[in-house]
Amino acid sequence: MSEEERLVGAAAARGDEDETDRSLRPRQLDEFVGQEVVREQLSIALAAARERGEPIDHVLLAGPPGLGKSTLAHIVATEMDTRLITVSGPGLDRKGDLVAILADLADRDVVFIDEVHRLNRSVEETLYPAMEDGVVDIIMGQGPGARSLRLDLAPFTLIGATTRASLLTKPLRDRFGIVFRLDHYSPAELVRIAQRSAGILGIQMQDDAAAELAQRARGTPRLANRLLRRVRDFAQVRGDGAIDHATAVAALDLLGVDAEGLDRLDRELLRMIAETFEGGPVGLSTLADAIGEDRGTIEDVYEPYLLQKGLLQRTPRGRVITRLGRAHLGHPDTPPADDHRLFG
Repeated sequence: MSEEERLVGAAAARGDEDETDRSLRPRQLDEFVGQEVVREQLSIALAAARERGEPIDHVLLAGPPGLGKSTLAHIVATEMDTRLITVSGPGLDRKGDLVAILADLADRDVVFIDEVHRLNRSVEETLYPAMEDGVVDIIMGQGPGARSLRLDLAPFTLIGATTRASLLTKPLRDRFGIVFRLDHYSPAELVRIAQRSAGILGIQMQDDAAAELAQRARGTPRLANRLLRRVRDFAQVRGDGAIDHATAVAALDLLGVDAEGLDRLDRELLRMIAETFEGGPVGLSTLADAIGEDRGTIEDVYEPYLLQKGLLQRTPRGRVITRLGRAHLGHPDTPPADDHRLFG
């Protein structure tokens, strides 16, 4: 199961939910909730760029999915009163595609490349002179008669978003003048986001219901909005459309999202380690075979949140469930693996 297919997955939703997600996005920086340091630094950079009549410096946004990287790219374009051109890193597989985009830019346009760490190497190398000197070199013709043509570009801003900053090459990373790392949101921030979204969608939601939803949203605004829509459906069919605390709890329990934001598959992975493998350590390949998933899915989809919550531990000998993980499964008295096994 991919990140997009899980209800608690933070990757972007597909289909009709995309349009709803866009309607809930803040349009201005002062509407954006959370990431206070990022907001303050970005507001200063935007104000300075506007005063000078220049594009804002190239921006790199790093962090887990669902924290607002795409939203901030839209906000930058809005605040600079210019166009936003959005492309996906894996979708730019030819140098000519990127050159066509860059050649069509107007003054101070914003180009947003999602998953910038997945750019084709030749495409990435085309970005170097474009970001640094505002030019691209085009090879005309082939063989001995080929010649190079240098094309001057309109001043522009490149915003790159990545969930895997460690995979960025140093030459690309060094060409971003502004680098922000986005962190998970606090429950209080998610309450504000859920209440704002409920207002836009015309949903009546009590404060304690918003707090319950925020508690289970895994620190991620995109997930908070997704859960809000599902709870809205439940309240409409099983209640009077309004969301109180009891309705929120009943809906989220039915969806299988527990008080810590874990879903059935998260709990199944923890239970497999705790019961089948006696708490671990268990190798990643063995664990993947046991639950019927590939290694990459476990590492990229399941483990990050379990590690963040302290429910799971990676060790040199394999995965180990922690005391917190055992307590979450209702087995707090079961002893953890011996210390020498964790680091052995």
